[in-house]
Amino acid sequence: MTRGHCRARLLAMLLILFPAIALAWGPSGHRMVAQLAEERLDSRSHAEVRHLLGVLGARSLADIANWADEMRSDPAQRELSRATSRLHFVNFTDSRCTYDAPRICANGQCVVAAIQRHAAVLGDRSATDRSRAEALRYLVHFVGDAHQPLHAGYRSDRGGNNHQVRFNGKGSNLHAIWDSPVLASRRLRWNDHARRLERQPLSDNSTDPLAWAEQSCRISRDGGLYPQGRTIDKAYLERMRPIAERQIRRAGKRLANLLNRALD
Repeated sequence: MTRGHCRARLLAMLLILFPAIALAWGPSGHRMVAQLAEERLDSRSHAEVRHLLGVLGARSLADIANWADEMRSDPAQRELSRATSRLHFVNFTDSRCTYDAPRICANGQCVVAAIQRHAAVLGDRSATDRSRAEALRYLVHFVGDAHQPLHAGYRSDRGGNNHQVRFNGKGSNLHAIWDSPVLASRRLRWNDHARRLERQPLSDNSTDPLAWAEQSCRISRDGGLYPQGRTIDKAYLERMRPIAERQIRRAGKRLANLLNRALD
């Protein structure tokens, strides 16, 4: 079993033991975003990405897509994980979903500012390859995070972590449902799922993480994510899956836009 598979299994065990951990998409969702982005890199950016992936000992963006979550299970990186925990999300103050940096991203402690900072490092050719490679793997993950609607919500329920539901006869929370079951209801392996989404055209040239977060917030408000009852059934998953898949497609395209801009 490879080291990556071991980490994925350990992360899955932690999710079972500690369901309140605020991940965004599950491992498959983040890999899908990464694969969709890599397919859309221009030739110059692709060459630079391959160089930086080599610094990390990785072969594809999908290989590094979950590092920012996986390090939570690595004792050697636990302090770094804690220090960056607030960078995976942004909490809007109300349902207007207006990004007010001093109020909701003080000292740059949110996903929007994190994406902006790491994009700047990635594009800085005077920075070391190691620093730029670290910025790349944060970017791949954080762009995915910004497109999970519950990572840019306005309610006081910790992005749905405190919104208790029942799923398959067991207690869970709304955030956990959006981590994996919504996308997993397609019943495809992540790479096959990504290829399916890749065939659906998407015209989007945005590189603004602030706009992405505001859009995600509006989806959490208007998309019907919060069920009327407390039971998550098949009908709910089927209603939510197109929303989740659209966000994965957007994240992949926008990550590619961001990398092309930074690296060109």
